[in-house]
Amino acid sequence: MNFLRKQKRAATTIARHLSALRQYYRFLMSENLRDADPTLHLERPKKPQKLPKIISADAAARLLDVITAQKQNPATARLQLLCELLYGAGLRASEVVTMPLNAYRPGQNSLLVRGKGDKERIVPLTPPAIVAFQNYLAVRKDFLAGPKSEKFLFPSRGATGHYTRQRLHQEIKQLAIAADIDPKQLTPHVLRHAFATHMLEGGADLRSVQQLLGHADISTTQIYTHVTAQRLRETVQNHHPLAKKQVQKQQK
Repeated sequence: MNFLRKQKRAATTIARHLSALRQYYRFLMSENLRDADPTLHLERPKKPQKLPKIISADAAARLLDVITAQKQNPATARLQLLCELLYGAGLRASEVVTMPLNAYRPGQNSLLVRGKGDKERIVPLTPPAIVAFQNYLAVRKDFLAGPKSEKFLFPSRGATGHYTRQRLHQEIKQLAIAADIDPKQLTPHVLRHAFATHMLEGGADLRSVQQLLGHADISTTQIYTHVTAQRLRETVQNHHPLAKKQVQKQQK
């Protein structure tokens, strides 16, 4: 293990070697070929924490403005609601495309979402999301394609009967280009990340964001606090005069 570290191998590579060693010594112990397992005292290398990609609040606003500026038709109404659910409510792409029609009832200001592990949660809707629901439900019949699709909020002519994640990714990429955003930097999940980050930056407490996202463990939600902290550091480094002077000295 020390040899691997001296070679500056990635933490994931070292972890795989450690896993193999542990399985090997477990086998030796089960065959009574060893009295002790030396891998029990080896610490698993910590993987570097990858911060989720997000877009700025201005970029998110541009996305919605681009949809509003487009010719209003059933497809536009659907795309508007999809973005309101991804960025305005922080839903997962899988939760959105498979959402049943009865998850929302006209006149309500919340949504019943079935997430991972078949767990249900109530997600409040913003006023723009409620308007988007009204506009879309008025034209939803245009997307119906037989009995199989009737139960879904976003019906489709595809084999599943509902709008697909693949098509959602395609539409978000196209929307990014129209909003002058690098399409490589934008996915449905990036919009969910942006929702959580912007909520925390706006003063929301971590526990509330956890409930909105449907995270079973709050440690999963805590990664967004690292994102906001990093953005604050970058703001100081880019705009504080003392930080600018330090950068200029290093460049010299």
